[in-house]
Amino acid sequence: MGLELYLDLLSQPCRAIYIFAKKNRIPFELRTVDLRKGQHLSDTFAHVNPLQKVPVLKDGDFILTESVAILLYLARQYKVPDHWYPRDLQACARVDEYLAWQHTALRRNCLRALWHKVMLPVFLGEPVSPEMLATTLAELDMALQVLEGKFLQDKAFLTGPHISLADLVAITELMHPVGAGCQVFKGRPNLAAWRQRVEAAVGEVLFQEAHEVILKAKDSQPADPTLKQKMLPKVLAMIQ
Repeated sequence: MGLELYLDLLSQPCRAIYIFAKKNRIPFELRTVDLRKGQHLSDTFAHVNPLQKVPVLKDGDFILTESVAILLYLARQYKVPDHWYPRDLQACARVDEYLAWQHTALRRNCLRALWHKVMLPVFLGEPVSPEMLATTLAELDMALQVLEGKFLQDKAFLTGPHISLADLVAITELMHPVGAGCQVFKGRPNLAAWRQRVEAAVGEVLFQEAHEVILKAKDSQPADPTLKQKMLPKVLAMIQ
């Protein structure tokens, strides 16, 4: 059995891995795990990943979880163009710096924006107070300021003149609040121009393909009561 990727393109790290593999012509078998149907909570999937999360990479008998680890494995295993994860020590360190920052900053805030604005009230039927939503969006705005002020600055891409894993992880995160109806690029011309460069670098068709699911998140059907009971505690823990 060749490379298998367990993904749901509703998930931002899954989108990054999907785009990276497709863009670099890495052959893989897509194993879709539908999060909104609770397939990640099944006993069958628990045998693949006991943490019951996507993404997961399976390469023969080797199973790897955690999105950044998967991206780095693919970059090394398939010898992709150097700009994705440079061999130069300092250039590589800049990519690492962003990947280390984003976990508890941009990723957290983008995830919370989607769930507080759309997925909790629409999918799980749980109201979110205006005060909570306002706080979430304010924290997202602060993270965007850091993204633009510290990482992007006046560069073409987050770590230099060429696209890297940092840009791919960042753009897939930002499409979460976009899918929730947040105008994250409005009033931010430098960030908007960066998005256009990233989209052009990966290819418009692939970019739209990867984000079709998240851009329709507002149309999610309500979860059935049994699934809601199983998912709600995990969701609340995830977006703390």
